[in-house]
Amino acid sequence: MTQAQPIPLPHRTEGCAMLRGDGVEIGAFDCPAPLPATCSVRYFDALSREEAGRRFPELDVSRLVEPDILGDLDLDGLAAFGGRSLDFVVCNHVLEHVANPVRVVGELFRVLKPGGHAVIAIPDKDYTFDRAREPTGWEHLLSDHRQGVVENDDSHYLDFLRKVAPHVFEEPGRNIAHEIERARARREHAHVWTTATFREFMGQALRLLKVRADPVFERTGMETQIEYFSVWRKRRSWLPWKTRT
Repeated sequence: MTQAQPIPLPHRTEGCAMLRGDGVEIGAFDCPAPLPATCSVRYFDALSREEAGRRFPELDVSRLVEPDILGDLDLDGLAAFGGRSLDFVVCNHVLEHVANPVRVVGELFRVLKPGGHAVIAIPDKDYTFDRAREPTGWEHLLSDHRQGVVENDDSHYLDFLRKVAPHVFEEPGRNIAHEIERARARREHAHVWTTATFREFMGQALRLLKVRADPVFERTGMETQIEYFSVWRKRRSWLPWKTRT
C-alpha cells in the first residue's frame, strides 16, 4: 500500500495513538491518518489516485494515497469487509460528501469488532468555506436514510454553489447544470455541521441504529480551528438496546 506523508494535525496524532491491529481508512486522499506502527491499514476510496488527480488538478498527485480497495459507500457501504472484522476504522472528512450519512455510520460500526475504534472527523462549518451555509438538520438525514437515498440530489450542490461559489451565478455564460454536475463529480460538501450539531447527529444516529459506542477522545472545531475530531469505542457488551423514557 502507498501512503502519503500525513499533514501535521497534533490532535489527530493524539487520538489515533489509541489504535491497534488491523483496520481501514476511508477517503484518506492526501491526508492519511497518522497511525501508530502497531497498525496495519488498508485504504478504501471511490476514486483511484489517477482519477482523483484528473478531478482535482489543484492537488499534488504524488501526495495522494493509492487505494487498496475501490468502492462506493452510498451504493455498497463497506461490503468488502465482514461484520466485526476490523480493529479500527478511520473516516475523516467523508460523511459530509456521502448521500446517506446515517447508513455510513452504521457501516463503520458494523465492521468493527467489539472494543474496536472508529475515528470520525468532519469539517466544522464555522471554520471552513461552508460558514455561510445552514447546518444539515436531523430530519433531513433521517428521511434520506429511511428512503434509502444513494445519491445527493441537485439541491445539495445548488446550496453549495450559492453559498460557497456565488460567482457562478453572476458571471455571464455560466451553465448552472454543468456547474452542478462538476460539483457532484468532485463530491463537494453535500452536508454541513458544526461541532454541536454533529454531536447531536451522532447521538441520534447511534440510537436509531441501536449501536452501543462511546466517544473516548474529542476535539472541537474551536480547539482545532478546522474540524470536529473524535474517536469512538464500540462497546463489548451487546445487550438489547433500551429506549430511554
